Amino acid sequence: MSVGSFVFMLHSHLPYYRKAGMWPFGEESVYECMAETYIPLLNAIGDLWDEGIAAKLTIGITPILAEQLCDPHLNAGFDKFLQDRLTAAQKDEKRFSARSETHNPDYLHLARFYVNWFSQVRRDYHERWNRDLIGAFKKYQDLGAIEITTSAATHGFSPLLKTDSSLYAQYKTGVDSYKRMFGKQPKGFWLPECAYRPAQGDRPGLEKWLYELGLEYFFTESFVIEGGQTVEMRRAFGAYGNIEYIPAKPRPATGLDTYEAYWLKEYPVAVMGRHDKAGYQVWSADQGYPGDGNYREFHKKDDVSGLHFWKLTSKSTDLGAKEIYNPEQAQKRMLENAEHYVGFLQQSLTEQLKKTGKPGLVMVSFDTELFGHWWFEGVNWIKEVIRKLRTYTAVDMVTASEYLTADPPTQAIEIPESSWGSGGHWQVWLNNDTEWMWPIINESELAMQDIAQANQGKTDPLLQRALKQAGRELLLLESSDWPFLVTTGQAKDYAVERFNDHVDRFRALIEMIRFNRLDEGKLKEFEDLDNPFPDITASSFLIPSTEVKSSSARS
Repeated sequence: MSVGSFVFMLHSHLPYYRKAGMWPFGEESVYECMAETYIPLLNAIGDLWDEGIAAKLTIGITPILAEQLCDPHLNAGFDKFLQDRLTAAQKDEKRFSARSETHNPDYLHLARFYVNWFSQVRRDYHERWNRDLIGAFKKYQDLGAIEITTSAATHGFSPLLKTDSSLYAQYKTGVDSYKRMFGKQPKGFWLPECAYRPAQGDRPGLEKWLYELGLEYFFTESFVIEGGQTVEMRRAFGAYGNIEYIPAKPRPATGLDTYEAYWLKEYPVAVMGRHDKAGYQVWSADQGYPGDGNYREFHKKDDVSGLHFWKLTSKSTDLGAKEIYNPEQAQKRMLENAEHYVGFLQQSLTEQLKKTGKPGLVMVSFDTELFGHWWFEGVNWIKEVIRKLRTYTAVDMVTASEYLTADPPTQAIEIPESSWGSGGHWQVWLNNDTEWMWPIINESELAMQDIAQANQGKTDPLLQRALKQAGRELLLLESSDWPFLVTTGQAKDYAVERFNDHVDRFRALIEMIRFNRLDEGKLKEFEDLDNPFPDITASSFLIPSTEVKSSSARS
């Protein structure tokens, strides 16, 4: 008998880095995540399938990331990246060999580890996945091993967009991109930053646009469902630790929990809340698995080769005092952590079953890049968790759609404006450092809406190209990544420069169109830099006149 269901959601997203720098911010970030996260994740899914185990992961791939993973320029760059890393490891192998004056057996062991590791990643990329990662993910979705969800086109922060036409364009472009790449209608959607806005005045809640585009569910944080006090951001990796905690006003407890999914009241779109303790066990900077001292240290790299030779040691250990990394010890610890997590899931669902008399849901959602990129051993941990769940427990690991089909919601609820950001509000994206961005974004939205309306029915090919490119630049300048990186200070100057570049290109295109001064040379320059979403048109920024009415079936 099943004690309940487990939905493991991975949200995969990177900013638009194509032709916008290399290091420390730019294309190399894409290459690192391809090598350390996306290819190992595909390997895990494929290995499990070969063992007769369907992984049943729910994997979100944002449209702007999917577009980059398909891009010939970035795929060529990734080939060079892999060769460069392999060459660096081979040089380290010589540097630390017994014949070298700098001989060190521990470092030699790691150099050989990386020679083998990068060689295998390169073989997998070329031979196992045919240099087509999106095609590989599609294969396993078609086989029923995983479910892939979509998101807003460029991860725009939905609640702060001024016009519904921009919201519609972000969501529709995301759905259209998914259909082109995966050959089917998506069911699930990741609200960027888990940022939700309910109906305000004559503006509907965000779920209206999800419903009208055929989307069936999305995800949120636990406090959104349960009420009470929002918590401080406790994530262990990346820029998250730099986010100031400004608590929101506590909400009364709702009496609800995250052990089931719910309908939204106005439209039959389902929402699942993250299980706080199950998420905390991984994300927590203090108690999460990735903080174990045996795991590889992300921040310290060798000053010659750039490779990682050290382990975390402890969270308080200075970078200069980090101890040598031992992959075998890390593997042993990973197996122990996987066993602990599986036991935790079994216990949580068993207790819920005893309490309520019915099987419950544990849903967790994480940034995919945590696993492999930030937490080097993390993808192997996922693989082992899936194996152990299938072998030793009565927990049903299912995709989000499978859960909703088997256990459709029985209650309709309203949820408040919210996000995953520290404090649960929008402060991470709208604050003293970023408030100057939003009038520019909102003015650009209105300009695109006006120019799209003014040019309906016109067929001039050069004009259509200019309108398409203006739409791309608007979507790109709306990305939530730019204010996020400004707030965290992780890449403030880079983010401001990227934002302003897209604004400048957008404004140049709008001026060309308004005054009929189309410059094909300048347009081609912009197209060469920013080329995602080939199907976008000016009509993407016009809401269809016939709208689907809200359903009362779930009220």
